[in-house]
Amino acid sequence: MTRSRLTAQLRRGGLVARTVRLDVDPADVDLIGCAGADGVLWEHEGVSLAGRGVATRLPPALVDDFLATIEVEQDEVDVPGTGAIAIGALPFTPDGGAALIVPERVVGRTADGVVWETTIGAPDTPSHADTAPASPRRSPSGFRLTAVPSHADWCGAVAEAVARIEAGEVEKVVLARAVDVETDGPLVVPDILRRLRALFPSCMVFSVDGFVGASPELLVARLGLDVRSQPLAGTVARSGDPATDARLAGALLASSKDRREHGLVVDAVAAALRPVCDRLDIPATPAIVPLRNVAHLGTTIQGRLAAPAPSALALACRLHPTPAVAGTPTVAALALLARLEGSTRGRYAGPVGWVDARGNGEWAVGIRSAEVRGNRARLMSGNGIVAGSDPDDELAETQLKLQALLAAVVRP
Repeated sequence: MTRSRLTAQLRRGGLVARTVRLDVDPADVDLIGCAGADGVLWEHEGVSLAGRGVATRLPPALVDDFLATIEVEQDEVDVPGTGAIAIGALPFTPDGGAALIVPERVVGRTADGVVWETTIGAPDTPSHADTAPASPRRSPSGFRLTAVPSHADWCGAVAEAVARIEAGEVEKVVLARAVDVETDGPLVVPDILRRLRALFPSCMVFSVDGFVGASPELLVARLGLDVRSQPLAGTVARSGDPATDARLAGALLASSKDRREHGLVVDAVAAALRPVCDRLDIPATPAIVPLRNVAHLGTTIQGRLAAPAPSALALACRLHPTPAVAGTPTVAALALLARLEGSTRGRYAGPVGWVDARGNGEWAVGIRSAEVRGNRARLMSGNGIVAGSDPDDELAETQLKLQALLAAVVRP
């Protein structure tokens, strides 16, 4: 079916959006509880959203046009994320099955305490859907972990990547590996999300169709004509001791290898944003972004979009994949990682986030993430490989990243 025919078919659905302000204490609003085990969730320091039900699913190419067709019947709140929205997690590689969800009900909250509820449906749909969370289940107590591929095989892939880099085929390639978790009972998604929230309070916590995570990396955010991105590249362990961590952070900032890797990502993001911006501000040096057990080099890029401005979703698709998750040059790096990884990434390292009918939205890079299905989960982590990368050091770095995520998934 052509795009125009599909858009016309969806338009005939006649959906309307009703947004009302909720007179409640923001501290009493549990968005993880609102989303439940089968809803969608986005929690961050600005706008947080929890959705239940599915008004429709849309391929990414149709989302912006379709959201504009949804009639706004009532709108008591005028902040980003109100009215018609779509939430989704896109696969790392292009996939005809990719889709975003327009939820039937969304509860939203801003950092300054505005709380609202939006319902999206046919004109005669009741204004309040029953979205009571399912009864809680006991978390599993038995776990089996399997590295995919084995440590030896992954280190061999890193060595091969370094050889290809030194031969001049690519400048950088990002190699990922997985840990498969099998449990003695179904994994409880709300429990995992609560632990992610507690472990990574500064990260973007998300849940979409079994894809859960706490990403530290902002791919892009758009608010009106303001645009922001914070690419991360370059990692060092954290010890918990302030003096030691300060020394480690200083060494990371002074590392020519890590600064070179980081610079490749910043340059690529800037090059993708410049054609759609009237102004783009890029700091000359990166900053340290501390997390629970690692710290990254990060650069906050800010700008002003030229009109007519692309939506947050369009910007995310324009930027993905950055060298932080693929490598550079992009085409050659993608071909090499596909050959060396030996398996598909699914939604790992793809864009995850939301967009509203006005084009506002926020999208993270889907790292520090897991695919959860029943009593199984697959966790993935990747590293940027450049000239001089040591396989054992790279393995240790992925173990640090995976251990932090395992702490949320596995609770013995």
